Amino acid sequence: QLQLVESGGGLVQPGGSLRLSCIMSGDTLDRYAIGWFRQGPGKEREGVACINTAVGGFANQFRADSVRDRFTVSRENAKNTAYLQMIRLTPEDTDNYYCAAKLTPWDCPLLDDEYDYRGQGTQVTVSP
Repeated sequence: QLQLVESGGGLVQPGGSLRLSCIMSGDTLDRYAIGWFRQGPGKEREGVACINTAVGGFANQFRADSVRDRFTVSRENAKNTAYLQMIRLTPEDTDNYYCAAKLTPWDCPLLDDEYDYRGQGTQVTVSP
């Protein structure tokens, strides 16, 4: 059974950085596009970033406008792990972040409904 487990969240001061990890078990990561989403209490779910696996092994990332110059998504298929590197964090980035897997690796939407599997998430809190 496929599982996704996130880690790397925590409390960080404004302006700080975090790197979230998403480890897949039960299948191989290169069969999937990976998306990162965030949602907090009373807030709408937001697609933050995603990364696909294109022809030839190249990976393309797509990011929401709100994080384009601060967040970077990457993947290490050999480790079955995807990452979300976040810099210059602000209190508005406080949310539960989770990864999701889509079984069409070339397709990389920022819509949670398009994904087949989801992790439980890791909490990111940005506060002085």
